[in-house]
Amino acid sequence: MGSGWRSAMQTALYGADGFFVREREGPADHFRTSVHASPLFAGALARFAERVDAALGHPAVFDLVDVGAGRGELLTTLLAHLPADLAGRVRATAVEVAPRPAGLDPAVRWRPEPPAGTTGLLLATEWLDNVPLDVLETDGRGRLRKVLVDPATGTETLGEPADPADLFWTSRWWPGAGRIEVGWPRDRAWAAAVDSVRHGVALCVDYGHVRAGRPAFGTLTGFRGGRQVHPVPDGTCDVTAHVAMDSVAAATGIPHRMIRQREALRSLGVDGSRPPLDLARTDPAGYLRRLSTAGAAAELTDPAGLGGHWWLWHHIGTGGRDTMLG
Repeated sequence: MGSGWRSAMQTALYGADGFFVREREGPADHFRTSVHASPLFAGALARFAERVDAALGHPAVFDLVDVGAGRGELLTTLLAHLPADLAGRVRATAVEVAPRPAGLDPAVRWRPEPPAGTTGLLLATEWLDNVPLDVLETDGRGRLRKVLVDPATGTETLGEPADPADLFWTSRWWPGAGRIEVGWPRDRAWAAAVDSVRHGVALCVDYGHVRAGRPAFGTLTGFRGGRQVHPVPDGTCDVTAHVAMDSVAAATGIPHRMIRQREALRSLGVDGSRPPLDLARTDPAGYLRRLSTAGAAAELTDPAGLGGHWWLWHHIGTGGRDTMLG
């Protein structure tokens, strides 16, 4: 019979021995994100944090909150990229359901929920795509019904008709027949995270789509050992679906800006262009270093890959003037 995808994902990802909870391995063993691709990503976020700090007037304590922190990889690298003055004022918090990893800087707080009253920058990089959701499909009579999944095999069947909350969200954000990934749980999760910020910026970086480009057959998939696999919600693989970014953006009721990662990173100084060939003759070692950096930057800004991700941010209590990117 199976259960709805939302329930199955919750158990598979965040249950007692769920994919993101177990200690014997980390998510980075199974999939590659911008965080893992290159420290250039953390360097760009450090420059973004500097701009938030300036917009806030350089507060005595600057909160840096990473929601969905994994094993603390992003915070560790980001803190190393901050200028000394800002680093000395930072209060870093990793938000994650997994146990605190051994060896993490003791200055980094570790907690399961975002702290209330943040003044600074709240980050969520590839977090919302793992917030569990339900899937609907249109049956032969044109009715939207909930898709049920067998947790052991990933086999799907059609279950009961869609409930009112799913239909309400779908009518606004994903109308029409086909396969629909119901995004209101992501909307609610993001709104709660943004609500924890008293003064500053909340930034979400994730892969997703907007209403004009909803995928007809959905995006739900799995990752194991660095490879894309059939999404079986048994706890052995990541189960993920792209984010309805426009719905998430509207959920807070706070003005926002949303652009592609390619544009955002280029505004923050990450350039994937190759160094001039003449440099190879005058400074071969420097040429190779710059070539390596260009290759990493190219991966982060590739519009068909990581560069196609969305950056969505909201200003809270900063006067609303957006000076984060040019």
